[in-house]
Amino acid sequence: MNHMTTAVSALLALAATTAGAENVKATYGTNWLAQAEHGGFYQSVADGTYAECGLDVEILPGGPQVNNRALMMAGKIDFHMGGDMLQAFNAVKEGIPVVSVAAIFQKHPQVIIAHPGEADSWEDLKDLTLLIGDNGFASYYQWMIAEYGFTVEQRKPYTFNPAPFLADKTVGMQGYLSSEPYVIEKEGGFTPNVFLIADAGYSTYATTIETMKNTIETKPEVVSCFVDGSIKGWYNYLYGDNAAANDMIKADNPDMTDEKIAFAIEKMKANGIADSGDAETLGIGAITEEKVGDFYAKMVAAGVIEDGLDWKAALDTSFANKGVGLDLKK
Repeated sequence: MNHMTTAVSALLALAATTAGAENVKATYGTNWLAQAEHGGFYQSVADGTYAECGLDVEILPGGPQVNNRALMMAGKIDFHMGGDMLQAFNAVKEGIPVVSVAAIFQKHPQVIIAHPGEADSWEDLKDLTLLIGDNGFASYYQWMIAEYGFTVEQRKPYTFNPAPFLADKTVGMQGYLSSEPYVIEKEGGFTPNVFLIADAGYSTYATTIETMKNTIETKPEVVSCFVDGSIKGWYNYLYGDNAAANDMIKADNPDMTDEKIAFAIEKMKANGIADSGDAETLGIGAITEEKVGDFYAKMVAAGVIEDGLDWKAALDTSFANKGVGLDLKK
């Protein structure tokens, strides 16, 4: 009887401890100011999805003066929002054990914008002067040259100001799917032609979930909870009630408006940014060696990255690809 009492007491003590246990704190650093493109992460904080699997998640917004990736490498935060797989390849090149464990965006939101009637197809863009920034020139524009025959001569530096584009119909410019097209509609009073470079074959993932190899090895349950929670958050954000998440976004970024958020969500959904390709069967967040290998080969061919890198070290496919959240899609 005494053994029984002791066992029951131990169980009750365990239950009490578990009930009172605090969730594990985890921090996700984004790579820019809060916006709808970060919505699924905010959604899972707002609706308790992370908390359900044992995490107390804080989102640390990025910005022009913030380097959250460096904070993750220094062990100050747990997860970081990767921009694309080129960053991941460069980490491998530098011997830094950063690993991408999920890819929220199946398509990179990078676009080339043109005036209607001046360029109505991707091929027509070759006839324009294109405003492309230095980062774009060193990455995707090198691929455009190698893959499609765009030229160095037709590129002029982009100063993140749409005025030269608005003033000259023979000029095209780079942009971000939900940003520059929105500004042009507002300031120019017309809807520009928008070409997603992903649809032309620039096959990198974007808005990835990165963590350190050591975190995967020592806290796999934290990684698993964060990945599953983020994926569910993205389904709920895109297809459910996202009001609380949008309130959090506006609190973190006072310049954000309901109109801009609505524009961004509509563009993400219409273009299959998060929910297309492999994500339709494997779930949002899908990340595969096949797609990463394809992109790596394209970047080697374009001279953007060197051959012979152990690019497979840049990803771990064991956390995503399980169809999590497919039941939440309405």
